[in-house]
Amino acid sequence: MSINTANTPDGLGVLLYNGETIVIFARGVEMTLGTSQNQNLEGRRQGTIYLTSHRIIFMPDAGGWLKSFEIPFNNMQDVNLNQPIFGANYLCGTATAVQGGQMRGEVPWRMTFNRGGCIEFGQSLLQAVERASRMRPQNAPPAYSPPIGDFYSAPPAYYQPSPDQGPNGFNPTTDSFPDQPNPSSVFMSSAPPPYPGIGPERGPHPTEELHVAGQFEAPPAYSGGETAEGLRRRN
Repeated sequence: MSINTANTPDGLGVLLYNGETIVIFARGVEMTLGTSQNQNLEGRRQGTIYLTSHRIIFMPDAGGWLKSFEIPFNNMQDVNLNQPIFGANYLCGTATAVQGGQMRGEVPWRMTFNRGGCIEFGQSLLQAVERASRMRPQNAPPAYSPPIGDFYSAPPAYYQPSPDQGPNGFNPTTDSFPDQPNPSSVFMSSAPPPYPGIGPERGPHPTEELHVAGQFEAPPAYSGGETAEGLRRRN
């Protein structure tokens, strides 16, 4: 897991690797992060979730210091889909830190879907985690390297569902998630994914064919985020 590494500098756009694709996009998701070694991360936030060919990316609604929270599939442990008799269905698990991703230790997480689709998303996520462990056994993602240089508007193929099965056969049902992200909020860096994905393979797109949307500066170091009092007010 890492924080504020999967977003554009203004925090308004999701940032993909050059070759990473969005499989499921869902608004109205509540992400609860539990107690960990990471100061002021704990709390409940509303936002948008992306299940990509390489990870999940949660982007809270605008307003807080946390812009994005990402978990590569191989950094997920004890993922469970829960269907209680009383109360909403929810997903939960534990995220482990990515080297260089400004996080420490493990963070328990829980997701509920205010607009429905928890079971479908959960089944897809469990399949993705299982495939990742089979394809990359005992091999966590490499150390995180912050993006540098230009970033680009992603071509439609990176965020529109594909009917084709890739060589790895990962093409989950997305009937509960008919929406697609706004094209003006999907961007990609020039760097290809640093580890294999679990879905249809897609080679890096030539950046000279893409529109330059902006340029990165050095990301700020994680210093604990907003104050605990501010977090309590929002929750």
